[in-house]
Amino acid sequence: MTELSLQIRTEQPIDSEAIERLHERAFGPGRFARTASRLREGASHLLDLSFTAMVGTLLVGSIRMTPVMAGEEPALMLGPLTVEPAFESRGIGAALMGRSLEAARAKGHTLVLLVGDEPYYRRFGFKHIPPQHLQLPGPVNPSRFLALELEEGALARAKGLVSPLPANG
Repeated sequence: MTELSLQIRTEQPIDSEAIERLHERAFGPGRFARTASRLREGASHLLDLSFTAMVGTLLVGSIRMTPVMAGEEPALMLGPLTVEPAFESRGIGAALMGRSLEAARAKGHTLVLLVGDEPYYRRFGFKHIPPQHLQLPGPVNPSRFLALELEEGALARAKGLVSPLPANG
């Protein structure tokens, strides 16, 4: 395998069309029905915590973070983390995760939530959320609802419904 000349950079507003096409290729039309996707509707992701992976001028990956409330605790909803199918298994997702989590820590965020595969996200420190601790506003497999504390005790403070923050909130 040849070495990729990968550049991770902050998402720019001009990237939105390319990212939407990437999501379409990676997840298909059913992505809008997923609970995590519905939670992000009407909420704006944070550009300073959202990153793209570029190989030359080709956008090959994206990660987004959206502010939410986890009960009374401010939190971030990670996702989607997307890598161009032809570029999977080359460390792009891990590079995007590292950059986004590092930025979230640096900005003082305390808790990151996501819906995803625990075996993949465990290496970044994500763990299962205790049953009935937090609820998403729709169905989700409880074994896929994960959290990463950026500050000890943040998950214990987060109890109840996870809800989006308004786009201007």
